[in-house]
Amino acid sequence: MSDTPKFTVIDRRKFHAEDEQESAKTAAPEPQAATDEPAPGPRLVVSEAKKEAEREPVQSTASLDAENPEGIPPAPTADESREQRMAYESAAQRLDDIIRAQNPSMGKQPPITFEHLVQQFYMSAMMQMGAGAQEGQRPRVDIVGARTTIDLLGVLAQKTRENLTDTEQRLLDSVLYEVRMAFLELTSMISVQAMQPPQVPPPGKR
Repeated sequence: MSDTPKFTVIDRRKFHAEDEQESAKTAAPEPQAATDEPAPGPRLVVSEAKKEAEREPVQSTASLDAENPEGIPPAPTADESREQRMAYESAAQRLDDIIRAQNPSMGKQPPITFEHLVQQFYMSAMMQMGAGAQEGQRPRVDIVGARTTIDLLGVLAQKTRENLTDTEQRLLDSVLYEVRMAFLELTSMISVQAMQPPQVPPPGKR
């Protein structure tokens, strides 16, 4: 025989699981023997553990509200943001491939820039103030929506101050000036019409 000792690798997780099962069997109460006495009526029993589990979401929500009064969810991690951005870009690329397959003459879409964002706000505000209506049709005006869009442009100008190129800043200032002037003209017309007395139909005509 060799004097070299033999080593045996033991998976301790297996024995730990068996010990837990044995402890659970030992802790479990033995079933009571059936008796001839009639069983009592149904009764709802709520254990203390269940009561704690029911109270836990309320406590968690309360502490979350205290830590985050604005109700803003926690920001994603850097890894989550990176994975989401990669998945989004991959999905957008598949969409471009499908569109180009159906329209071979269409070229690759240009990247979205700050100018596209400003132009989108500009077009939305002008359309809400009745621009773009076909000839002979009465323009549809959403003056409250136009004011919201113009205010959003103002927020954009404030939050991007000293963070734009000269070209981007001139574009934003020009667009904001133009939509505000159009809003002033439109609200002046609305005010004049509102001050005019209602037209009463002549007698005999209704």
